Amino acid sequence: MPPTDAPGRVSGTEGYGETAAKLVQPYETVRFEDVHGDVLHLFPTAPCRVIDIGAGTGRDAVALAALGHAVTAVEPTPELRDHGKSLHAASPITWIDDALPDLGVVYGLGATFDLVLLTGVWMHLDLLQRQLAMPRVASLLAPGGVMSMRLRHGPVPAGRRMFDVSVEETAALAEACGLRTIHRGQRPGLFGVPGVHWSVVVFRRD
Repeated sequence: MPPTDAPGRVSGTEGYGETAAKLVQPYETVRFEDVHGDVLHLFPTAPCRVIDIGAGTGRDAVALAALGHAVTAVEPTPELRDHGKSLHAASPITWIDDALPDLGVVYGLGATFDLVLLTGVWMHLDLLQRQLAMPRVASLLAPGGVMSMRLRHGPVPAGRRMFDVSVEETAALAEACGLRTIHRGQRPGLFGVPGVHWSVVVFRRD
């Protein structure tokens, strides 16, 4: 079972369910290309299997589905998941209620994916959770598959649970699971929050 810090809440999702209605507009008005444009050249172009872990309201999932990919969206916060299902009801996205570090539901499917996204997710896990989660997410990658991770740095919003996670630690964990680092980068935040910037790191299973 996913760890919980409060009744009914998965550890790391604190603050999201309570503010879900306010998050829809900023999440959905940022374009997929603006978030991932620096690494889109590394993503598969032919239709393939994609899993978006921590999909939020489904902004990235719907964009990838529109490109012809078979997309699984994993979101543990029911309020965000419900918004996503409603907003993108016409999109052929498979929604799953599951959470890191175990990903028990996803893992039980026995499926692998050609693209794994973790956008603004990893920093919600503490060190032990990150150490447990990396082998699980790495095992989801098919041969030749790509995993893209974005790490938030900066002040933690009130009511949220976040840790300042380095690219170096993330790459070391991934490489210990047989993945190869193919990109490291930095970029400013997209929502204009003072002091916030992002790292991006991309891995491939050869």
